[in-house]
Amino acid sequence: MRTGLFLLAGFLLLAALLILARLFSTEYPAASRVATIGFVALWLFAAGFNMWVGVAKAGYPVAEELPIFLLVFGLPAVAAVLLKWKLV
Repeated sequence: MRTGLFLLAGFLLLAALLILARLFSTEYPAASRVATIGFVALWLFAAGFNMWVGVAKAGYPVAEELPIFLLVFGLPAVAAVLLKWKLV
């Protein structure tokens, strides 16, 4: 359940940043690039924090948390890069 909520949060954050990039693209042409890079950096921190909570607080070993981290970080990050590459 927690993984699904983190994935949903990642896609919602991506949508919010892409909407902001679209709003600022008339005055700042590189807004979509900055939004994509900013999202990936911010989401790397959030997914890493989620992994840290799983290891330090919940007691899962790193070997069990690493695939979840890759899923939670990878899907929204790949979606961000593909959206930037294809649509913007």
